[in-house]
Amino acid sequence: MQDKIKRSFWFNALMAAAIFMFMYIAFFLMLSWLTHHGESVTIPNLRGLTMEAATAKLHNMHFEVQIDSTYDPNSKPTVVLKQVPDTGSIVKTGRIVMITVNSVTPLRVPMPNLISLSYRSAEMLLKNNKMFVGDTTYVPDIARGAIKEQLYKGQPIKPGEMIPQGSKISLVIGNGLGNTEFDVPDVTHMTVDEAMALINQYNLLPITYTDMGSGEISDTPSAYIIAQVPKPFNEKGEHNKIKMGADISLSIKQHPEDGDYGSDKGNNVAPGDVNSKKNPDEDQ
Repeated sequence: MQDKIKRSFWFNALMAAAIFMFMYIAFFLMLSWLTHHGESVTIPNLRGLTMEAATAKLHNMHFEVQIDSTYDPNSKPTVVLKQVPDTGSIVKTGRIVMITVNSVTPLRVPMPNLISLSYRSAEMLLKNNKMFVGDTTYVPDIARGAIKEQLYKGQPIKPGEMIPQGSKISLVIGNGLGNTEFDVPDVTHMTVDEAMALINQYNLLPITYTDMGSGEISDTPSAYIIAQVPKPFNEKGEHNKIKMGADISLSIKQHPEDGDYGSDKGNNVAPGDVNSKKNPDEDQ
């Protein structure tokens, strides 16, 4: 009787173990079938899809999704710009797929230093920082093709200032002095301040000095130009020409008298002769 009971016990134990093993194996087989675990699939092209559409597509393929963001001014907000693994990669389901989407708000980055760079180098540097070249203007300058100023919304912007990606930066570029010529401006009878404002428009290099006998200069900006070289007119009364970037010598006096200036267009007194006055013998 006891042997029969023992055989029944072990039989039941073995049957229970067999049932448990069957259920265990069946569960994981069913789980694998339901989740497609271990199944290899090809990663689809997600670029251009919205973040929501790309995420839904990946979830339907039983992938985990990790999202990053950057800013591309040429793309619509929230669209997928990059993906890892890339399109066409064959991977097992269940792994993580990273997508990079376009940010709704432009990121702010430091303004690069474009001064003295060529246009091409400045354009490339702006592109690397996801910015664009705006308007370009040219000014007379010996450094032909070099960036002289960088402007944002019409105002100078210093290197390092934070600025949104996608911004347009206007450039002021030197066009070289070349052989550009123009009429010599007449700055005699002007104060130094007034003369400098006019001379700067022509990109000339002023050299000011005081002749012997002109007296002490107490306030240079308010002193007057009494002579200049080159003169505005030649002996025939025709305009003299001068090139951009050339020197112009200016003789100044704090409180000039009428006789300190040149008497006519063709005979303006040159520096070195500013104290020459009419010969008394000529009046006789």
